[in-house]
Amino acid sequence: MGTDDPGAARQRALTLGCAPLVDAMARRHGHRAHLPALTSPRPPRVLFGPVVTLAFLPTRAGLAGGEPAFGAVAADALRDGPSGAVLVLGSGGYPFVSHAGGTKLAQAAAAGAAGLLCDGLLRDFGELVALDLPVWCRGEAVRWGGDSVMPFAANAPVEAFGVTVVPGDWVYVDSAGGVVVPGTDLDAVLDEAERVVAEDVAELERLRGR
Repeated sequence: MGTDDPGAARQRALTLGCAPLVDAMARRHGHRAHLPALTSPRPPRVLFGPVVTLAFLPTRAGLAGGEPAFGAVAADALRDGPSGAVLVLGSGGYPFVSHAGGTKLAQAAAAGAAGLLCDGLLRDFGELVALDLPVWCRGEAVRWGGDSVMPFAANAPVEAFGVTVVPGDWVYVDSAGGVVVPGTDLDAVLDEAERVVAEDVAELERLRGR
């Protein structure tokens, strides 16, 4: 998953914050990797961890086997996932409808999710606070969205906020925004981000005449 010490990687990421990580990704990779500022039931909670995914599709009747259940697909995504896995929900083309609420995210937490990133709306923010998970999304919904989107596939690549996200990536989100880092490159991106910070500090000191 790109690092031999996830605990140390988390501490480095928390110390750096979002912007240096975004700058480091821009230096090392040519593709879009940054996420916009998002909404959370508990904004101080930083989300950081290895990714598993749950892809939504537009709701359709008549599928063989019926419409998949959120809990079952989430459990499939998390079953063989790494410790501290972040469940990333692709919107299925409907980013401004509800994709889950308190009950469904309680199912994800019970299956092993350590956090959640949703390219859509979520319901029941009060219940999500009680789950004690870092959760980030586009905003809160009051209406059920199952007539627009349905959970469909575990651990398929998804598009989230204009970024391609694949299982094994790492994701960082705080109140400023977020970034998706290829799993094989996490340590190198953290190293580069630390160089970004050091360069900024040196430039500030030069400007202050030190």
